[in-house]
Order: sequence, then structure tokens, then C-alpha cells
Amino acid sequence: MRNALIGLLLATLATPALAAGSHAGGHGEMAVGEPGEKSKVTQTIRVSMKETEDGRMIFTPASFKVRKDQTIRFAVKNEGEIDHEFVLDQEDKVMEHKALMEKFPEMEHDDPNAIRLAPGESGEIVWKFTKNGVFKVACLVPGHYDAGMHGDVTVAKK
Repeated sequence: MRNALIGLLLATLATPALAAGSHAGGHGEMAVGEPGEKSKVTQTIRVSMKETEDGRMIFTPASFKVRKDQTIRFAVKNEGEIDHEFVLDQEDKVMEHKALMEKFPEMEHDDPNAIRLAPGESGEIVWKFTKNGVFKVACLVPGHYDAGMHGDVTVAKK
């Protein structure tokens, strides 16, 4: 019953932008770009996710600069002691996703612009940035964004 309610809620909330890369299942182009091809990667950016002793949660690095039409491999490692996510999207979509995650914290993801990793795990996202602008990276596990786990990706013309 719970899964049916979550499915109904997601179907109700789906917009063309959400359907392009959300839990709803589509994986086409999004405002932030589109899934990239591994053979076209021009740069690898290594990102660690962890908690700090003072209770903050961080990405290192937290800000990135890339070029329009560049394909990037984000090599992500969870160096913390709890699960973390690396979600790449435009800010309004990140905030919508954050609110949804707060209501349904056990929601599972299968999106090319996001990865959830258990402590010690590594993974990657290969992404082609097709539009200029400033986009967000964020951990949307409830409480993590508010504890500082977010940053910016600036995409500039070639």
C-alpha cells in the first residue's frame, strides 16, 4: 500500500522536468544537461562525502567549474560513517526533491544524475553539461543538506 501511495504521489507531482530524470523513470535531457558517454569524458572530478566532528556534512570539493558541452566523470566516495547522496540538478528541482525526501526518507533512486552510497562505497556519475548556468550538487538524505552538504556547479561557455 505504501509503495502504491508513493507511486501515486510521484505521478501526481511529475512535471516535464521531473520526468526527465526523476524517480518517475525518464532519463532524457534535463536543465542541468544529460547523461554522458564514458568514452567522451574529458575530465574526472574526485568528490568525497563525509561528516565532520562538529556535525557538519560536506562535499570536498563543494564547488566546481566546467565548460558547456563538457563531459565530466564525478568519481564519488563516501568517506563518512553514514549513507550520503550526490545529486546534480537545478536548484528548484533539488529543493523539490529535498522536500519529497523529507516525507519519504526511504525512497529509492535510479537516476543518472544521482548516486547514493553507503559508508566506504565509491561510485560515479558521467554527465554532459549542455547548458550554461549555475546548478546544485546536494545530499538529500533528510537533514544532510541543512547540515551543509551542498554546493554549486558553474557551467560556462567554452
